[in-house]
Amino acid sequence: MQPPIPLLSSLARLALVLLVLVSPASARAEQEAERASLRLRYGVSLRDGQQADVGPGLTYEGLTPNDLAAVGVGWVGPWLGAWAEVQREAFDLKEGSLRITGGSLLRASVGPRARTFLGPVRAEVGAGYGFAQLPLFGSSEAPVLARGVRHAALVNGRVLVPLFLGLKLEARGELPVALAVRDATGTKAEATGFSAGGALLVPLKSAARWGGTLVLDFQHVQDTVTLADGTRSEQRLRRVGAALELSWRDAPHAPPPPPPARVPAGTLSLQMVDAETGAPLPGARVALGDVERVADAQGRVEAELPPGEVAARVSAEGYAPSEARATVEDGGRAAVEVRARRLPPPTGALRVTVVSAQNGVPLPEVRVAVGAAEVRTDMMGQAQVKDLPPGPVAVVVKSPGFRPAEEAAVIVAGQESALSVPLALERKSGPATLTGQVRSTRGGQPLAATLLIPQAKVRTRTDAKGAFTVRVKGGTYRITISARGHLSQTKVVKVRDGEQAIFNVDLFPRQKR
Repeated sequence: MQPPIPLLSSLARLALVLLVLVSPASARAEQEAERASLRLRYGVSLRDGQQADVGPGLTYEGLTPNDLAAVGVGWVGPWLGAWAEVQREAFDLKEGSLRITGGSLLRASVGPRARTFLGPVRAEVGAGYGFAQLPLFGSSEAPVLARGVRHAALVNGRVLVPLFLGLKLEARGELPVALAVRDATGTKAEATGFSAGGALLVPLKSAARWGGTLVLDFQHVQDTVTLADGTRSEQRLRRVGAALELSWRDAPHAPPPPPPARVPAGTLSLQMVDAETGAPLPGARVALGDVERVADAQGRVEAELPPGEVAARVSAEGYAPSEARATVEDGGRAAVEVRARRLPPPTGALRVTVVSAQNGVPLPEVRVAVGAAEVRTDMMGQAQVKDLPPGPVAVVVKSPGFRPAEEAAVIVAGQESALSVPLALERKSGPATLTGQVRSTRGGQPLAATLLIPQAKVRTRTDAKGAFTVRVKGGTYRITISARGHLSQTKVVKVRDGEQAIFNVDLFPRQKR
């Protein structure tokens, strides 16, 4: 047996009073301070509906992802504000796992809104304009998604009830009153509908002026469209999703703190300069007790300190640490110049060991050039060079009867690097040989060409295959190659006695004028 209606009404009022009593006292103040909010929602929609037409009719149902919404609310006073909302609904019509048609539908609304408070409970009511696209199908036999359009005057409401632990419960509803309804072809139609929903608001982050809230959202929407030919389309949509709500509010006005009592202090001005040039040292670090300051672009640091003697320890990159002392008087100003001396540049050393490449025996009295420094090896075939700047350095080793050797070493600051250099015996040999072939860039055909080497007083011609062979002493030669109807080329070749250098030359034809 159901209880009488008056008892149910009394229980509902009692529940509301108890909810107000257990809500935190600061909830209303926090909600009154809210000035704007933005809610972004993503979720899925469970849709079912039907369309009755001249055919067998159409029913549809299914779960559709990618359901999006954005709601913005702003308040210009304690009770008056405005809202704007836009929703995108994904739509799929399936038969089993086969997708027949689909697309997206758009809803948007805007208008003024008012709010009031019953203790910590907040109630809002709004009236404005709403635009909605509603699903229609041309025929149940060959369904194609079409979009009807509804322009409506909206009346909506929202109740927000604070719970324990900062949680909030939201209930809302919306009723559109159709102003103009059109189907996809622009023909007049009729439409009715409503929406209702609720949400649980979970606080995520709260600061002085803004807050972040997770919204676990549910919404039920029902729409009915009746076309001029009697076709009737009815759909029910249940949305479930999550949203992130960002709200901005006025910061609480805290009373200004009382002015602090005056503490006796004076000013210390430090100027850091190079001891040799007097140039300022920007970026120098100054330690004043437990506090460290950094010099400005003019190498200055100023600090207010209690009266008494103070020690300033100064450090700068590339300079030796310095210390200065000064006496600070109450209300006075003490100026001190700190002259820092530059540290000597870091250097490294190199130890070179010279041995015979034939048997590994150390070679004494060998000249070793390391950069601009030149030394000789001792009886152990070793030579040491100190005070070398860090980085790569060229090493040249020469000794009579041996071929000169050129090596490279890397000097590390504060360390001694080691380098072993083997020297090969110098061998006498015959003249060097230059050989190759001259061809045309047009088809690669061999050319009858002339080779001229002025330094060796050589002038020779290639054979029928364009080949040439020239014997010269070791050295550097400039060779000019020319052929009839082609542009001449000049090459520089360096050879040693006994070596053979092979190079091919491709000549470009002269352009006809």
